[in-house]
Amino acid sequence: MQRFFILVMVSFSSIALGQGNAILDEKVEKFLHDHRDEWHDLNVPFVDGQTLHDLIVKNKYTSALEIGTSTGHSTIWLAWAMSKTGGKVTTVELDEKRHNQAIKNLTEAGLIKYVDARLGNAHEIVKELAGPFDFVFSDADKNWYKQYFLDVTPKLKTGGCYTTHNVIDGNSPKDYLEFVQSNPGFQTTIDKKSRAGIMISYKK
Repeated sequence: MQRFFILVMVSFSSIALGQGNAILDEKVEKFLHDHRDEWHDLNVPFVDGQTLHDLIVKNKYTSALEIGTSTGHSTIWLAWAMSKTGGKVTTVELDEKRHNQAIKNLTEAGLIKYVDARLGNAHEIVKELAGPFDFVFSDADKNWYKQYFLDVTPKLKTGGCYTTHNVIDGNSPKDYLEFVQSNPGFQTTIDKKSRAGIMISYKK
């Protein structure tokens, strides 16, 4: 009888969780739809946000780092994915105005509890973060891309994914692209669905 009661409670909990996720999904989808044409302040294109989300969900990643929050478009996609895997994303932004707007957007989208939003200089914060991470999205100052990679990848789990934005639109340094693509410790491809482009590197 006790076992039956436990099974029933587990079933009810699973149903409630599913309903909760469905409600959140609907809320996030509506937020993204309503604001789709408003992300102009150093934010990623819609299609790139979808790509990042899908990478996390597909690989069941649970510990993400985002370097460069802006006003939170990409963060919403990352946090939405984390709501499905049971994880959390740490995101870093230098500009206080953008940081505050990102928190507002994440709160409105219902995703703030899946985010640890840090305000400050990523050059220093990234070094101090303990990790480990299984997913990284690098989209801050491009001339620091290589240093971010060097600082973060020792904290990236084997099988983890390091993604870099703006790799086909001419904004990323060529020496950085060559450095990552020739790195024997990573398997790298480039997603070209948007004009910005995302470099996707899996740690071997």
